[in-house]
Amino acid sequence: MGLTAVQNRLDEFKQKSRIQASSLIISVFGDAVLPRGSRIWLGSLIQLLEHLDLNDRQIRTTVFRLQKEGWLVSETIGRRADYMLSPKGQLLFENAAQQIYAARSPLWDQRWRIILTVGEWSPKQREQLRRALTWHGFGVLGNIGFIHPSFKLTTALSLLANDGLSDLVQQLMPLLAVDVPFDLSGTDTESKLVQQAWDLPLMAEAYEEFIATYQPILQELRLKQVPISQVDAFLIRTLLIHDYRKLLLRDPELPGVLLPDNWPGEKARVLTQQIYRNLLEPSEQFLDTHFRLANETTPSALPMLAERFRQDDPLKI
Repeated sequence: MGLTAVQNRLDEFKQKSRIQASSLIISVFGDAVLPRGSRIWLGSLIQLLEHLDLNDRQIRTTVFRLQKEGWLVSETIGRRADYMLSPKGQLLFENAAQQIYAARSPLWDQRWRIILTVGEWSPKQREQLRRALTWHGFGVLGNIGFIHPSFKLTTALSLLANDGLSDLVQQLMPLLAVDVPFDLSGTDTESKLVQQAWDLPLMAEAYEEFIATYQPILQELRLKQVPISQVDAFLIRTLLIHDYRKLLLRDPELPGVLLPDNWPGEKARVLTQQIYRNLLEPSEQFLDTHFRLANETTPSALPMLAERFRQDDPLKI
């Protein structure tokens, strides 16, 4: 009997020669730790992630680096320590969570968020700013600035400051464009703006790869021919949110009128939603058994967990 789709995904991840442990750990904190009071004992985190072939030393080194960079903070209790997202880390994930766990794509208020660069900029400074803002889904407006349909400008500036770019923030002009210089009916001007600001074909390709990877897993969960174990449910849930979060970080979630026909982003959203709901109960049972704080207690999941992907009429794919 061949490997299941779940086993294939887990093996594929474990065989990667280079695993971005820091990004994975942030995903675990946002998805599994926040709903249980926002903190976890380091030893418990190590035990959770060892199932993905991340060893003790790799996790400790990554956690200490995340703490040094200001993403995590710790609290010592006896000879042990709990770790939690810092205000900087919470800001990053809470902003992403509005996209990750939304049942539907957000409605657009038909206003553009624009950040203009003012004064003299060196090539190094422009590249630093470009990397930081495009990571959060902003499109590039040539050499004059950046644009996004919905990202909160105050949050964007706070994230730049948290990334150590406070000096650059002083040379930025945030604007909210209420009267955009084109209508919303699909004009050539509008299409050119989107094409110049974002690489939609590359984004669509990434979504299609995600769908191709996780669609077989949803089919397998629906058939229930091979019951998924609690540990595998937790691991696949972790990778699902980790992979989906990476896509959404660079997706501005443009309104439908500005997207190509058959845009795969919405299909990826529904796919993530349905897999997550199928995995929630067994993965939480696994956490009930293996999630520990430094004081050896296991916190219960908060009501916020049940609100994820909640909607009255679930979509089907």
